[in-house]
Amino acid sequence: MLAAGAGSRFGGDKLRATFGARSLIDASVAIARTAPVEGVVVLTRPGDRLVSEPEVRVLAVADWAEGMGATLRAGIAALPAEATGAYVFLGDMPRVPTAVLRPLADAVTGGAPAAAPTFGGRTGHPVLFAAALFPDLLALTGDRGARRLLDRLGERLALVPAPDDGVLFDVDTPDQLRSALTQASGAPPRNAR
Repeated sequence: MLAAGAGSRFGGDKLRATFGARSLIDASVAIARTAPVEGVVVLTRPGDRLVSEPEVRVLAVADWAEGMGATLRAGIAALPAEATGAYVFLGDMPRVPTAVLRPLADAVTGGAPAAAPTFGGRTGHPVLFAAALFPDLLALTGDRGARRLLDRLGERLALVPAPDDGVLFDVDTPDQLRSALTQASGAPPRNAR
């Protein structure tokens, strides 16, 4: 799980923001823990103590300021040699529907080099990468993450329909967090100021 960003659009400290009964990061980690995986690794900035979920490995990314590429490299490098794949979850996505996680694994087990959920014609997260793509992920640089790699896969990227827009929804601003909390509670949205 990528959680090493500065949260600058949020005003900082985004992942500690309250989402329901827990922090945003803990809500996202709880979803990741339901995936068919051996374990969850949360990648953070050095010194960040974000996660209170049990049985989660936290790894500080020394060069986090380089961007998502550095965080992905650190995550892939931390995997055991026998890993057959890796989900890439984002720490600010607390509404990912767990119903997409097994179908993503089935697509990669069935031979796809990677699989991603889709909703409304848009590709979302988490993305599951087969081990064959680990060398490509270890070569990433900059802040674009694996987008170019996924684009290069073209039709080889398995697309799994998601039941809702939780695969697209991330929290970048306090307004987005308020909107997510309103949707989760079923309350009608408040008028904008």
